[in-house]
Amino acid sequence: MGTSCRALLLYASITSVVVSAFDPITVTFAVGAGAALGRTVYNYFVESCDPRWVQLNETGLEVDLKTKLFGQHIASRIILKAVTGFMNNDSPKKPLVLSLHGWTGTGKNFVSQLIAKNIYKKGMESNFVHLFTSELHFPHASRIETYKSELQQWIKGNVTNCAHSMFIFDEMDKMHPGIIDSIKPFVDYYVKLNGVSYRKAIFIFLSNAGGESITETAMDFWKEGRNREEIELKHLEMALSLSVFNNKKSGLWHTSLIDKNLVDYFVPFLPLEYQHVVQCAMSEMEAKGLEPDLDVASQVAGEQVYFPKPEGFFSSKGCKTITSKLDYYI
Repeated sequence: MGTSCRALLLYASITSVVVSAFDPITVTFAVGAGAALGRTVYNYFVESCDPRWVQLNETGLEVDLKTKLFGQHIASRIILKAVTGFMNNDSPKKPLVLSLHGWTGTGKNFVSQLIAKNIYKKGMESNFVHLFTSELHFPHASRIETYKSELQQWIKGNVTNCAHSMFIFDEMDKMHPGIIDSIKPFVDYYVKLNGVSYRKAIFIFLSNAGGESITETAMDFWKEGRNREEIELKHLEMALSLSVFNNKKSGLWHTSLIDKNLVDYFVPFLPLEYQHVVQCAMSEMEAKGLEPDLDVASQVAGEQVYFPKPEGFFSSKGCKTITSKLDYYI
């Protein structure tokens, strides 16, 4: 018997016992008390949209960003401030909209998982976290209008169920602009739309767009002999903006989200270096319950392709293939 079924039976049992224990004069109060207790027991076992299941672990998010996300000092700082500020605001003016940019393997997907982990007790497995990818959920250009309608209904239904719902859109650079435009009403400054408030929802967009310009900036710092940690958001904002706003392949090009300034933060992810790939391998071993082995981590990192030639400073895949590589060595 599943957990939810046992909880429902316990709910019914509690209510029945309470009702039978009192005379008819107090039975109404007894039913109320039993129902309240039953709901408490039910909510203990079954995920619901209350603080027991949905609540920001600010310390946990900060620690995870510092110890598990490597080589992304800019992204870590922005994400922590954006998420904690939003979740600690009881009356936000609009949903939180984050747009994460950078090459594959730099940590964009991983960050979305860390955010989910530290808001929802069940993390990415939560019923209130929804992941969409272009090729899986919106594969056919001929069905764009159908996709738009279905997506809007999905967002409305899930936010109605839980105000603190999270929607993650991967492969934004492959997504039809019409799909993105269909999201616009839900991330705007509306108090309510058809009786539903979307102000406590979180929307996260993941895109490779802007990765080239971000990498060029990192390479300029490297060529000048400057420390990677000296790179600040101001050094990347202009190039990132041009890549996102003027690139037809960005996924956000000429969309209403850009025209109406509805994206709260454009977050750049820097290309990873050899040392960061080693850290990823060590962390992955620990996650697998293994004793981290620096020799193995170094071997895995050493097999990556690095650029520019001949120096080979930045990893072309970042931490993308670390798990499969480790399976070969362990």
